[in-house]
Amino acid sequence: MSTRDRNTLATLFFSVFATVIGVGIVVPLLPVYAHGLGANGLTIGLLFAVFALSRTLFLPGFGRLSDRKGRKALIVPGLFAYAAISVALAWVDDVAGLIAVRFLHGIASAMLMPVIQAYVGDLAPRGREGRLLGIHGAFVLAGMSIGPMVGGLIHDHFGLRFAFLSMGALSFAGAVLCACLLPGARDERITRRREPAAWKELIRGGNLAALFGFRFTYVVCIGIIWGFLPLYGALELSLSGASIGLLITLGILASAVMNAPMGFLADRVDRRFMVIGGGLLAAYAMLSFVWAQEYRDAALASILFGVGGGISMPAVMAMAARNGSGRESMGSVMALMTVAHSLGMLAGALAGGIVMTRFQLHAVFPAGAAAMAMGIGWFVVVTLLRGARTAGERTAADRVLSVDPVAARR
Repeated sequence: MSTRDRNTLATLFFSVFATVIGVGIVVPLLPVYAHGLGANGLTIGLLFAVFALSRTLFLPGFGRLSDRKGRKALIVPGLFAYAAISVALAWVDDVAGLIAVRFLHGIASAMLMPVIQAYVGDLAPRGREGRLLGIHGAFVLAGMSIGPMVGGLIHDHFGLRFAFLSMGALSFAGAVLCACLLPGARDERITRRREPAAWKELIRGGNLAALFGFRFTYVVCIGIIWGFLPLYGALELSLSGASIGLLITLGILASAVMNAPMGFLADRVDRRFMVIGGGLLAAYAMLSFVWAQEYRDAALASILFGVGGGISMPAVMAMAARNGSGRESMGSVMALMTVAHSLGMLAGALAGGIVMTRFQLHAVFPAGAAAMAMGIGWFVVVTLLRGARTAGERTAADRVLSVDPVAARR
């Protein structure tokens, strides 16, 4: 990898890290801010729903646009948009305005996150997609875990408005760095043809449908954990707010620690078995929440879930990157994977609420395990029982054997 590519990666990693920290600062404070403006429970839920809705609607278009026009053309405006949205959040003074800003926030997120991921995939040497996307995932998860803690400290010492402006400052710094240091569109490593692959071709070809389904069901479990573990911890385990927050953070940190080494491993072994193994561990962890009798048990379940994601997600994203590279549609593929994430969060929150209403609170976790099992089953049917390997499933060792007859004889 050239020095320019390494500098580009460093710029991208810093930008996504700073941006995710900024989002982590703001998101936990939004319900408090909205309540202070007179929002009820339904309106607070709408704040998060409109973000997910706008991001999901705009993701496919921005992903495809980045395949045609280049990554920098979306990353820099997206970061500046994040900075402007932060200022708007700090000064909006009514609930309707807050909802409108959150809708725009979702559009900016669609411009940014999958496009940065696609850029990392573009720079990954063939057969080394796992390590770079694993490092990218580690930066994202580290920012997610640090952001809420930093946001709480800023809020306590400087106030809510300053917390929002802090997100803006981080995003603005990332935007300036990307504008100055990222190469122009002509120098980006995107293999272009007249048109990126059609959506039907992307979904039907290779294993993208299996990857989409697995990521969707995994994030359904995340939605259940984030939405209902705090309630379960408070009502069933009598935990404090700080202890509940630590439960969530432990899972995120476990996944962050696992991402980079598992990304390296994904370039050396059959990625499909990493996906299946991590998914099975995540499903077991969901069941473990029901069996928890004290804080230590719940903490272990949260860590196991994070480890399961840390094993499976680098392999999933490496396989997705191979699909995107093979069809010259990296941005479109990463956008689809982000759509799976957005829909999974929505479905997890909705399904958890329905299960809790129809049955009882602790039933939401077996429901998440069942969803995870369905995602694993779908993945197995498409990628293993089909009998042939497709793009994204061959490891570096496989390619050495295929091109080196001497190595193959060995």
